[in-house]
Amino acid sequence: MSVALPFIAFLLVGAFAAYHRLRLAVWVAITAVVLAACWLFGANQAATLVAALLLAAIALPLLLPFVRKPLVTTPLLKFFRKVLPPLSQTERIALETGSVGFEGELFTGDPDWNKLLSYPKPQLTEEEQAFLDGPVETLCRMVDDWQINHVHADLPPELWQFIKDNRFFGMIIPKEYGGLGFSALAHHKVIQKLASISSVVSSTVGVPNSLGPGELLMHYGTPEQKDYYLPRLAAGEEVPCFGLTGPFAGSDATSIPDFGIVCKGEWNGANVLGLRLTFNKRYITLAPVASLIGLAFRMYDPDGLIGDKRDIGITLALLPRDTDGVEIGRRHFPLNSPFQNGPIRGKDVFIPLSQLIGGVEKAGLGWNMLNECLAVGRSITLPSTASGGAKFAAVVVGAYARIRKQFGLSIGRFEGVEEALARIGGKAYATSALSQATAAAVDRGDVPSVPSAIAKYHCTEMGREVASDFMDVVGGKGIILGPRNIGGRAWQASPIAITVEGANIMTRSLLIFGQGAILCHPWVMKEMKAAQNPDFAQAVEEFDENLFGHIGFAISNAVRSLWFGITGAKIGAAPGDDYTRRYFRKLDRYSANLALMADVSMLLLGGKLKFKESLSGRLGDVLSHIYMTSAMLKRYHDDGAPQAEQPLLAWAFHDSVHKIEVALSAALRNFPIRPVGWLMWALVFPWGRRAVPPGDRLSHRVAALLMSPNEARERLAQGVFLTPCANNPGGRIDSYLARAIAAEPVERKFQKALKTSDIEALDFASQLDEGVREGWITADERQQLEELREMTLDAITVDDFDPHELRSAGFYDLPQHRRQPREAA
Repeated sequence: MSVALPFIAFLLVGAFAAYHRLRLAVWVAITAVVLAACWLFGANQAATLVAALLLAAIALPLLLPFVRKPLVTTPLLKFFRKVLPPLSQTERIALETGSVGFEGELFTGDPDWNKLLSYPKPQLTEEEQAFLDGPVETLCRMVDDWQINHVHADLPPELWQFIKDNRFFGMIIPKEYGGLGFSALAHHKVIQKLASISSVVSSTVGVPNSLGPGELLMHYGTPEQKDYYLPRLAAGEEVPCFGLTGPFAGSDATSIPDFGIVCKGEWNGANVLGLRLTFNKRYITLAPVASLIGLAFRMYDPDGLIGDKRDIGITLALLPRDTDGVEIGRRHFPLNSPFQNGPIRGKDVFIPLSQLIGGVEKAGLGWNMLNECLAVGRSITLPSTASGGAKFAAVVVGAYARIRKQFGLSIGRFEGVEEALARIGGKAYATSALSQATAAAVDRGDVPSVPSAIAKYHCTEMGREVASDFMDVVGGKGIILGPRNIGGRAWQASPIAITVEGANIMTRSLLIFGQGAILCHPWVMKEMKAAQNPDFAQAVEEFDENLFGHIGFAISNAVRSLWFGITGAKIGAAPGDDYTRRYFRKLDRYSANLALMADVSMLLLGGKLKFKESLSGRLGDVLSHIYMTSAMLKRYHDDGAPQAEQPLLAWAFHDSVHKIEVALSAALRNFPIRPVGWLMWALVFPWGRRAVPPGDRLSHRVAALLMSPNEARERLAQGVFLTPCANNPGGRIDSYLARAIAAEPVERKFQKALKTSDIEALDFASQLDEGVREGWITADERQQLEELREMTLDAITVDDFDPHELRSAGFYDLPQHRRQPREAA
């Protein structure tokens, strides 16, 4: 034992120093003191001397800069420059335009949770709340989704006018330009509520307030452009759209073939310097009704009319709809969800340079501008839409499952249905927290590139899963379309959100971890910038500082991963209360695992990592679920840690933790360098994978919350349209819940008496008559059962139509040649 003691002490002190991230000099000093103690108190002196020599061999070269820099740093810098992955223009700009908020903490392996909890609770102003309670509520009452989708294939004129009159298109435009000047949180709340009644209305309102001319002008427009266009956009005098995607350039916008050539031409009767544009765009929301078109194209100056650069790069411009040569194509029809969407084309369209967004000074900076606005827009519109749909589904399906009975029992009492209800409730809680967190990040002034990708991907995926479970529970009430339908349109529309603003497959496999690993990592971006410094001597200085900080960081996360794995993350300081402290400890573990996996992957795979999309996607899942659970815990504590919400929080948290471990294990089992994967498994899962998905008892508790009035259900329902009016069958079903529950004891009493009686009445009304005569029920109870029957009938009734009512007259009334696609015609 005396021989092993110095080496054990050496390792334990090193592990302690690494766990607590002590500086190298501090570790050396503590280790020297411990080894001296071993020498003095009976350890084997030869072994102690070997341990001391080992300490000196490590410490001296690293502590002495004149030794470390030429012998260690310089060779590593040269190697790093060789293996540094080449970045495309798209990737480089994406990394340069994003900012890092709390998500950066998740890559440290030791997140500062107090920083998260100290952020102010997101809250609406009185004006914003009044807008939600007033114009937004009124608009929701006006919406008839069946008429929009089946009859008009558009919003009726009165809805368009109401939206314009109440400046829904100007929510983000400052008040000095006639807009509402709302926060990102208010923007989120408005879209969330509208989405709970109609995805067509929410997308119509959402697009002008996200990526589009309004936001671009606010950030980059010239004073003249702002003064002219922003008041018109805020008042609805201009309906905007933005042309980015084309047939040959989808996700890689920097490869767009649309171009503009600098030249002279006629504009308003004068010969001016401008651009001749040729473009072909598709999938452009609001294009068929737009009066102002934002356009992305590549700008060229072959004759050097504005400078020496010929290929100027991606540029943005504004085109009035009536500009000569602009052609607004026919409408696309996205999955039976008829929001205005269509192609835009133009050939040799001349505009003056004054139509460039931001003027000539912003020429060539279009992709930078789009990236910043994409991050903000993607943080709000799609996550809020998914959140509104999921929250609405949760409360409505809970009421439906309680009211709807089969075999004499509420269908929500069947365990198979309970499982679906629990998934709906847990995911509604998660999407609500995640979408609110990204909106709050925007209000804090962040440009949340990584969180926006996380929110877009996971909210829309969970929204699709909720729609699927919802349809399973409500059955025929969901599949039969008509004014009474409560789920069919959401089911049809769910893939649309998966596809737009960056397809989800690409977002998961390329963006979340690929961007996050560089942008959010505390050392990688600094090392990359140092390596790219053309002054080699200065590069060595910068690289030296960052490299050894990174090495210590990696060792710390390896130690922390092993320690948390061995202890099950049950030991250590953590914020929160008695209920959530264990959750924060678990996230400490997974943060360390993520940081370790990121470092090993980038070190060993280098530039090849960007092509390992399965690995990148799995690590992206880990990052996403840590961020998502952070958002849940933040929301829970912001709301005062309500005990009633604990089942929802627990279900969503354990679902995410299970998915984190599934993603980590898949990444390790499939790691390209197999021995490294085995070693990493020992550090990450020393006792094997332990997390399990939410259990049956927890699922039962969540389902029970959805099926009865309570504080947690009411809080989950906040912010969605549940007014029980004629155009809102889901709201009516929700309003029946309390009365249906109150009638259940009477119903059970009546059914029990009916089964044991010998009365011959077969119809319900006659049976009630007999019940009153026989004294089974009172007259008041009879009225209660009649009301229950009416509510149940409204909840389960579906629509039917005469055949001619379902005919899509617009298409079949066209001449035969007009029915063909444009290319065939």
